Amino acid sequence: MTITTSTLATNGRASSPIPSSMRALVLTAPHEHEIRDVPTPRPGPMEVLCLVEAVAICGTDLHIYEGRFPGRWPRSYPYIPGHEWSGTVVEIGPGVADIGMFAVGDRVAGTSHAGCGYCRMCTTGRYNLCENYGKEPIHHQYGHYSQGADAQYVVHSIKSVFKLPDEIDLPLGAMVDTASIALHSVKRPGINAGDVAVVVGPGPMGMLTADCALALGAAHVIITGSGERLQKALDLGFDVIDYKAEDPVAAVKARTGGKGANVAIDTGGTLSSIRQAVDVLRKGGRVAFTGVPTEGDSALPMQKIVLEEIDLFGVRANRNTMEEAIALIVAGRIRVKPLVTHTFKLEQYGTALHTFADRVDGALKVLVYPNE
Repeated sequence: MTITTSTLATNGRASSPIPSSMRALVLTAPHEHEIRDVPTPRPGPMEVLCLVEAVAICGTDLHIYEGRFPGRWPRSYPYIPGHEWSGTVVEIGPGVADIGMFAVGDRVAGTSHAGCGYCRMCTTGRYNLCENYGKEPIHHQYGHYSQGADAQYVVHSIKSVFKLPDEIDLPLGAMVDTASIALHSVKRPGINAGDVAVVVGPGPMGMLTADCALALGAAHVIITGSGERLQKALDLGFDVIDYKAEDPVAAVKARTGGKGANVAIDTGGTLSSIRQAVDVLRKGGRVAFTGVPTEGDSALPMQKIVLEEIDLFGVRANRNTMEEAIALIVAGRIRVKPLVTHTFKLEQYGTALHTFADRVDGALKVLVYPNE
């Protein structure tokens, strides 16, 4: 099913009838899912209903599928996941037309957080840390504990959708959320002109983070990792270090006159990657942690952190970077198209997840098309 601009009305709803039910990916338990017919959601005040074009699979999706966040993401079963998506607005809820932000036919990209808008965190722009997190309906985190986008249609708050310019192909809009998190990961520790930045992990998030570091003024970006993904990073023009072939700390120092990096960003979230991100830093360095750890607490080198005044920054999703990321994608400064390696229909979700998790055929970013 495809809706084009020629079939769209301007009175708040698509000219073609919106079906009462839709196909959706439904998680029924850890490691278990079904493709079901479920009721099509309808938008409430300040919400939009979108026909989903593409949904990207990320590491958090895999961990949710595996049940690594019991009672949190999701809270219960059955559940529809998916939070990196693009699509077309087909219906707007009450109040949306009054502020003129969205109309039927708009091409959009979605993100997960919709803060309450009232708490101190929200009013200071840190809605990803909303103090009313988890209190639906005033807060949502779509695809985590609020229903997600792995379905033919999805409803989002207008706080969580962003218009796509014509220069971005609609399926690639599903990559904007990932890119915006990469951008936030670089902005948190800050990049000064001429900095050396090390990105730990050559996955899609790592390569997008490296692009963002360059876009914000880093003079030299190094990606550490191993295998086919590290080769992809090399193919994209990045300086790389294979940690299996050489000591990454010594290798970084060799490239920086013995000093180390100004900034490091860990995208892996493993005990070893977290430690490596701290170890490669010079005195006064800054490190951001983007990967969500699931292995327990990491033993950090506290003497180095204290005596060398290392600054540590946590990264929670993104805030206020979707529109910035879209502009950088259009400018060619953030490259998303080379990272999309596989696409699947919704009915093939099991194969899609396996392809992503096991890096089948060099998989990087995997897209699912619910309406194909």
